Amino acid sequence: MEASRKFVCRQRQVPFSFLLLGLSLAGAAEPRRYSVVEETEGSTFVTNLAKDLGLEQREFSRRGVTVISRGNKLHLQLNQETGDLLLNEKLDREDLCGHTEPCVLRFQVLLESPLEFFQAELQVTDINDHSPVFLDKEMLVKVSESSPPGTTFPLKNAEDLDVGQNNIESYVISPNPYFRVLTRKRSDGRKYPELVLDKALDREEEAELRLTLTALDGGSPPRSGTAQVYVEVVDFNDNAPEFEQPFYRVQISEDSPIGFLVIKVSATDADTGVNGEISYSLFQASDEISKTFKVDSLTGEIRLEKQLDFEKLHSYEINIEARDAGGFSGKCTVLIQVMDVNDHAPEVTMSAFTSPIPENAPETVVALFSVLDLDSEENGKISCSIQDDLPFLLKSSVGNFYTLLTERPLDRESKAEYNITITVSDLGTPKRTTQLNMTVLVSDVNDNAPAFTQTSYTLFVRENNSPALHIGSVSATDRDSGSNAQVTYSLLPPQDPHLPLASLVSINADNGHLFALRALDYEALQAFEFRVGATDRGSPALSSEALVRVLVLDANDNSPFVLYPLQNGSAPCTELVPRAAEPGYLVSKVVAVDGDSGQNAWLSFQLLKATEPGLFGVWAHNGEVRTARLLSERDAAKHRLVVLVKDNGEPPRSATATLHVLLVDGFSQPYLPLPEAAPAQAQADSLTVYLVVALASVSSLFLFSVLLFVAVRLCRRSRAASVGRCSVPEGPFPGHLVDVSGTGTLSQSYQYEVCLSRGPGTNEFKFLKPIIPKFLPQNTGREGEENSPFQNNLGF
Repeated sequence: MEASRKFVCRQRQVPFSFLLLGLSLAGAAEPRRYSVVEETEGSTFVTNLAKDLGLEQREFSRRGVTVISRGNKLHLQLNQETGDLLLNEKLDREDLCGHTEPCVLRFQVLLESPLEFFQAELQVTDINDHSPVFLDKEMLVKVSESSPPGTTFPLKNAEDLDVGQNNIESYVISPNPYFRVLTRKRSDGRKYPELVLDKALDREEEAELRLTLTALDGGSPPRSGTAQVYVEVVDFNDNAPEFEQPFYRVQISEDSPIGFLVIKVSATDADTGVNGEISYSLFQASDEISKTFKVDSLTGEIRLEKQLDFEKLHSYEINIEARDAGGFSGKCTVLIQVMDVNDHAPEVTMSAFTSPIPENAPETVVALFSVLDLDSEENGKISCSIQDDLPFLLKSSVGNFYTLLTERPLDRESKAEYNITITVSDLGTPKRTTQLNMTVLVSDVNDNAPAFTQTSYTLFVRENNSPALHIGSVSATDRDSGSNAQVTYSLLPPQDPHLPLASLVSINADNGHLFALRALDYEALQAFEFRVGATDRGSPALSSEALVRVLVLDANDNSPFVLYPLQNGSAPCTELVPRAAEPGYLVSKVVAVDGDSGQNAWLSFQLLKATEPGLFGVWAHNGEVRTARLLSERDAAKHRLVVLVKDNGEPPRSATATLHVLLVDGFSQPYLPLPEAAPAQAQADSLTVYLVVALASVSSLFLFSVLLFVAVRLCRRSRAASVGRCSVPEGPFPGHLVDVSGTGTLSQSYQYEVCLSRGPGTNEFKFLKPIIPKFLPQNTGREGEENSPFQNNLGF
């Protein structure tokens, strides 16, 4: 494989060496020349190479003729069958050769078998297919008005891509009275225009000329190109600057900012260029004007350098000079009038001010002040006002002075402080306002008495309290302030002269705290009332008073007291019960009272001990002692019952009542046997009589003691005449109407009237029947109850 590759390479090297040899031999021969006009279409016939080479058609095809172009760009193509050489494409001489003349395209003709090589040239002939073109469509030529005729000014030439006679031939210019154009030729053969001045110029008559320059080529027909030539007449300094107007008038607001354009003055100079360049400046300006205004030397703009103030200077007169480069100058005057603007807020100066102001005082001068506005006309006119909802008014005084007065008497308790805003406004546009804030205090006058938080106070204190106990407080407030609002409390003399108020309560003068001075007894004093006073420390002092009612709450400090049977250590009371009594037979009734009240006085009864349990029973709510079953002969004749009486207090208190019961065969027996006697008939009859007498005596003594005790207590408590139907000056028991409620010792309400008198005679008492006659419930032992000696003694 490697050997075959080497063989091929060697075969290729042999023809290549012959080709080089042939090329070297053909290079010495004269090249064949052909010609073609540019822009000729492609496939156009150029020549027949077979005829040119003297070859027959078959031999031409056999020898393998090839056309080779420089750069391998084929502008020509060869027809191998006919031997015709044709254009491969349309040729553009300007693209191929540019300005080079002549434009020749060289190519070679190669013949194989045997190898021959011929040089050939194709000349592309130019046609007039391009017009002259000026690279600058506009040209500026400056000519001084002082230039003499005959002065020349070179102009830029035009370009033409064609060559030879098709290139630029001449230049012409549009007709005018001043200039003509000459066509000049450079050393490289290019032609350029030159402008020649035929007549002197005057810039003031005609400052510039507008000419049309035309370039013509030598083609047939000729082509042309144009450019505009601007001739600027350069000035000569022969004129002085002149202002548009000699006097300017302008108005400017005083609040115009620094740098503000006041006015722009303008001067003209008939000259141009440096001769027409004008510089502006202040002429003979004062120091104030120089500091306030500045003139732009180039534009003539007058601008502010310093803030204006209408209040200091109302107008300015400024002289402006315009000077050209040649020293010529012109002058004008600018009158600047400063316009006032509302740039000053009103000023308020306080001359007098009074605070605090006593309340309830008549019309009072609070403040005196003056107002001032530095502006003029409407901007300096001032209006002054305060808020509408204040009890003050403004009055205008002399000049710009104002007086602030109270409109009516003030009340410190309603409002102790007033924030007054005095608003001073001018009438300018926009309106400027100044506000002055002041605080007016109202001083207090003692015009309010202390007021208690309540018209009456109810205090509760439990009896048996400790001394100096705080039982409550009263409170009073005073709408005044300072010492006028400092309240002192005191006890007022009681309306009841018998009430020892000074020994019952005391009051703290500073805070109104009330204290009980000693222990209170509900049973002695259940309620009392008094008045307290509150006095301020004003001058004169004002005071008020309130009612205080003290209610003493009951405490369970009294044990039940047994009214019947009497427990005084004397001979016991014996109740007689027939042995024929039915169950539920009313044996007796334990009557007890409690000095307390409420639930502390609610009594309950309980059988604590009995000689024979189960034989008797006690009703818990009314203390009735009844038989619990039928009696028999075997039951003992004498019984001892211990009844416990207990209240409902906390803790509860109690008492006991001892009751003796004697069982008898019947009340018809002439006498009753004694409890300890022998069963002899005589002794039994005598004992019965004694027992009846003793029972009546004990009952009378007991009722007398109870009623006397109750009467004394009630008389001492109420001290009322209505209670004293019995006069008991010094008795151990007071006369009283004793009302025993059914919730206490009895099942129903009873009322007893006891009247005792102590004198030379014997004690008397009257024990009435109960209000409600039906006391006992229906039971089978009614007949025995009606014959009971206890019932007869009490009137039941």
